[in-house]
Amino acid sequence: MSDVAKTGRFEIRFWGVRGSIACAGRDFDTYGGNTPCVEMRVGEHLLVFDAGSGARGLGSSLLRRGIRRFDLFFSHCHYDHIEGMPFFEPLYDPAMQIAIWSGHHLDGSTTEDMLSSFMQAPFFPVGPEVFRAQLDLQTFRAGDVLEPYPGIVIETVRLHHGNGSVGYRVEHEGRAVCYVTDTEHPEFGRDETVIDLIRGSDLVIYDTMYTPEEYHGARGFGHSTWLEGVELCDAAAVHRLVLFHHNPRHDDRMLASLEAEAARQRPGTLAAREGMVISL
Repeated sequence: MSDVAKTGRFEIRFWGVRGSIACAGRDFDTYGGNTPCVEMRVGEHLLVFDAGSGARGLGSSLLRRGIRRFDLFFSHCHYDHIEGMPFFEPLYDPAMQIAIWSGHHLDGSTTEDMLSSFMQAPFFPVGPEVFRAQLDLQTFRAGDVLEPYPGIVIETVRLHHGNGSVGYRVEHEGRAVCYVTDTEHPEFGRDETVIDLIRGSDLVIYDTMYTPEEYHGARGFGHSTWLEGVELCDAAAVHRLVLFHHNPRHDDRMLASLEAEAARQRPGTLAAREGMVISL
């Protein structure tokens, strides 16, 4: 972590923390059942990462708060990370200015292609033409360094996931938060690409879909474990780890147990909960 003065706001709020499919019921009340959506308030700017089912609640909140401009970054476009888009209220507000970024594509597709392919018959009754917000669709390549605003630098890397996925490192005033979800660790050794991305960061949000025991039967599915997250953060001298992309089979009781075990091995580790806010 840098010695640069930390004067501006850097706040992370979790709106969706579950992976693969949303789940509901009393067994999921504590940690939440919505799929990925993370808000970062960085200085005067608002960044959103993924638009799973958690995006519905975020959208209502943005309208209540009077937010009129923000950026939305996708890790990739599997359904659990994009299913909230048609129900994201800011997209229907003409006063909204929204930049939408994606860079996971392996086939030369663009962000516009991604949205059009998702919202079309027979999968959805209307297409993106129903949106009324002022949209700025940005397509980058994993590995590019983005600077959406002065003083905010975002490094990107390609992750190991079917159809491609992107990991992000957001830096502002000497602080860094990394969003690394939907990635599979190598069978032997550590993923050096991820280590380089997260090195010395203040907070890492990491894909911990499986327990180490479950992972043996899920090789090739494109996800990682809480133990791998602990070991990566130790190797990269990360300040705090947040377990993310929770398995829909892991209810509140199991997640509490996994969170406690991870915290025993790496004090300060948390499991992401819907509504949880972390300020740096």
